[in-house]
Amino acid sequence: MDHTLLSSPLQGFTDFRFRNAQNKLFGGIDTFYSPYIRLNGKMVIKPSYERDLLPENNLDLEVIPQVITNDADEFLFVANYVRQLGYKELNWNLGCPYPMVTKSGMGSGLISNPEKINNILHRAHTESDIIVSMKMRLGYDNSEEILDVLPFLDTYPIKNIAIHARIGKQLYKGGVNLDAFQQCVDNTKHKLYYNGDITSVAKFHEMQERFPSIDHWMIGRGLISDPFLPSMIKNNTTEYPANKLELFSTFHDTLYAIYSESLSGSTHILLKMYHLWEYFSITFSNPHKVLKKIKKAQSIRNYEAAVAEIFKNEKI
Repeated sequence: MDHTLLSSPLQGFTDFRFRNAQNKLFGGIDTFYSPYIRLNGKMVIKPSYERDLLPENNLDLEVIPQVITNDADEFLFVANYVRQLGYKELNWNLGCPYPMVTKSGMGSGLISNPEKINNILHRAHTESDIIVSMKMRLGYDNSEEILDVLPFLDTYPIKNIAIHARIGKQLYKGGVNLDAFQQCVDNTKHKLYYNGDITSVAKFHEMQERFPSIDHWMIGRGLISDPFLPSMIKNNTTEYPANKLELFSTFHDTLYAIYSESLSGSTHILLKMYHLWEYFSITFSNPHKVLKKIKKAQSIRNYEAAVAEIFKNEKI
């Protein structure tokens, strides 16, 4: 079966800078989902959201904008905005697990409220011509919550539903619940995409065998820690290219240069790069040692020296 690979959005990581660098150097992702737009009750699009979605910043990419909200007016405002930019589809985030979001009744915190979801979808489909897709978790407190929502979703022409096979309160801890995902497959007429713990080619094949009807696969944290992964899946190989370290170094240097230009002050730059290295370090033979070295670098000069040493000492 042919398969389509999608980049699951991660707030603070997969912006247009990351997307362009990953696509240019590694490829393999068919469609990128942008990190969500959040309005917080103000009908204003932040400049950072606008930059992320401007067509000129995403020239060689297929990108789908995403919104996180529990308010129909906000949804329609964002839908109108992205339509003006030329986008035809808007993805609705009911998956974010972080307490600052879920306590506000958004992201996976909204899954336990089917009536509100139904109301927003009704207005989205009657007051806008935007194509709606969704990204969800199995629930927030338990994996039964999504089963109460699916019948409502079946009454709308939703393009697809990407499901991260965890509940919200897990965050990213513990394993994915594959039996609960199968229940979703068995209880909806909609096209489902699978998301959760695709971190290697072997893991991808494992999921393929488990869910033979699924042909769209979302990669989230696995893409940041291993930007080679999508192309390796596409080429059905577990072999990294001979110039793996050189390519990864170029990827790092590209992002470092871009963020050094766009962020103000060394503190912000170092913090940004440290968060990236929380994922990057997984690619290296001693992740703990690598991350510790990055964390100890309290200045730009020390950071650059630490990175050079990490790549120099790594064995393929």
